[in-house]
Amino acid sequence: MVTVAPLQGWSYALHLPHDPRAPRVARMTLRAALDGHGMRELLDVAELLTSEMVTNAFRHTKGASSLRLRVVRGGWLRVGVWDSDPHIPAPFDKPPGGFGAALVPSESGSGRGLLLVRQLADSWGGWPLGDQLFGSGGKLLWFAVREPAGCVPGRAAVGSQGASEPC
Repeated sequence: MVTVAPLQGWSYALHLPHDPRAPRVARMTLRAALDGHGMRELLDVAELLTSEMVTNAFRHTKGASSLRLRVVRGGWLRVGVWDSDPHIPAPFDKPPGGFGAALVPSESGSGRGLLLVRQLADSWGGWPLGDQLFGSGGKLLWFAVREPAGCVPGRAAVGSQGASEPC
């Protein structure tokens, strides 16, 4: 039996072709990485937000995109999605925090994905890249979510009553 020591930080990168299957492949990759590192408690939110961002990259650009998953000390998961369009869409064109009412008309059939990111992520942002990444410019949109306090990947957390809860 092989035992693997937990990593303090890790990252994975995935190049996605301009293909309607890209969001599913991105979700599967995220799920495998979080399952493999014992971080299932972040899965639901991270999977939803990753799917929204990769879907936007497919729907609103004509080229490939990239997904990067990164975990750092403290249990932060940061997900970045690069695409070839340098335009930063609202609401990512504004600094995080202090946002008001939704910018999407209630009768609209789309446009809520990035609002979900703003509402569910602990932190988020975006910036144009010029020719910095892959030599083709574009933009990077990202979000970060954090493991619950007291949570150690692969172990149970101790709740306020001293009982063990899933981490």
